[in-house]
Amino acid sequence: MADIEIQRAHGLDWAGAQALAQAWRAQAESDWGMTCTHTPGEGEDRVTFDRPGAQGVLRVDAMQFELQVTLGFLLRAYKSQIAEKISRNLDEALASLG
Repeated sequence: MADIEIQRAHGLDWAGAQALAQAWRAQAESDWGMTCTHTPGEGEDRVTFDRPGAQGVLRVDAMQFELQVTLGFLLRAYKSQIAEKISRNLDEALASLG
């Protein structure tokens, strides 16, 4: 079960939604040291990510972004701050495109 679950509807076309997911992946790799794998699919793309203390998946489809993160024991103490930072980053990214 995920410790953090964030969903955001978007009004982007499919290419725009995929581009935003790729931008998120790049930020996760560079800023947070995540190892990410992008898996394109029919109607849904997935970006799985992993680093010591955190792992999860970002799913993007034509309607929404859904992020699920499982935190390790030590990072659970910072769950609310981590969730707030992720939410703010996603909201800012969506606002900049909309």
